[in-house]
Amino acid sequence: MRQRRWMEYLKDYDFELLYHPGKANVVADTLSRKRVHMSAMMMKELELTEKLHDMNLGLNMGACHIRCSMLRITNEFLEEIRVEHDNDQELQQIIGWLGTDKGNDFRMGKDGILRFRERVCVPRKLAPRKMLLEEGHKSRLNIHPGMTKMYKDLKVTFWWIGMKTDVPDYVASCLVCQKAKIEH
Repeated sequence: MRQRRWMEYLKDYDFELLYHPGKANVVADTLSRKRVHMSAMMMKELELTEKLHDMNLGLNMGACHIRCSMLRITNEFLEEIRVEHDNDQELQQIIGWLGTDKGNDFRMGKDGILRFRERVCVPRKLAPRKMLLEEGHKSRLNIHPGMTKMYKDLKVTFWWIGMKTDVPDYVASCLVCQKAKIEH
């Protein structure tokens, strides 16, 4: 309706409408565009630079760039897993296999954590596994994914014996997922 109204309004005028694609339209230069307040842009840049400094990043600021050189993330969860490796009999047995044919897919990481094909081996203790399952299922980034998606997401970073059955069992016990399944 709006287009029709404009067509009726413009039909009374004698004019020719020409389209010039981007590069051919030399008339539209920087002076003919909207004004940008440089002070606002400088404040945003200053604010961003301060936030980067607060993150303890190694910064190298040049004339037209900011280069971040290091970001160190520490996590108590990985430390808890490393400590629990000593108490888990199955993982201790696998550690004993390192360097043999049985332990080909396993290696000890620089951080002292056993890895299976570059994935963190999670001990049998319930707390770390439960935390991983909850985070993989109820976090803000993964809101109740299905069994297959959740397993694939967790499998990228973590591994434990019986993981393929633990994930579907956890999803099946989720009341929100069960309610959604019933509604469909």
